[in-house]
Amino acid sequence: MTHSLHLIGSLGIASAILAACVDQGPQVGQAGFSPSYGGIETLLLDGDLVNFRVAMNGARGNDDVEAYGRCAAAQYALIRGAGFARHVRTTVAQNGNTWRGDAVYLISAALPEGLKTIDAEVAVRDCGERGIPTI
Repeated sequence: MTHSLHLIGSLGIASAILAACVDQGPQVGQAGFSPSYGGIETLLLDGDLVNFRVAMNGARGNDDVEAYGRCAAAQYALIRGAGFARHVRTTVAQNGNTWRGDAVYLISAALPEGLKTIDAEVAVRDCGERGIPTI
């Protein structure tokens, strides 16, 4: 019985991770939405804590910029041999048509605790389907 409950709990966590990754960020091909991605700067802060600075033009709002940072974090996690990232914080600023995001993620080989975790492989695949560049 305990094993069954553990499996159900694990499946629930996996479903939550997938749901968090699938419906976030810009959708390629939406009328009037043609962003220009201006690059990603990556700064190692401490251990597995990493800062991602992104810039883009044509964002519809904070969600588009946050998705760009999330895509950068997911790809970085894979490059480092880790499978997961946990979102710590993101700030977004706009100056004219240029949007800048400053995001911090904890990169982890195992699923970290917290509500804002992403499965790096799933997220990178989703980013590719949406046309959002990664590192």
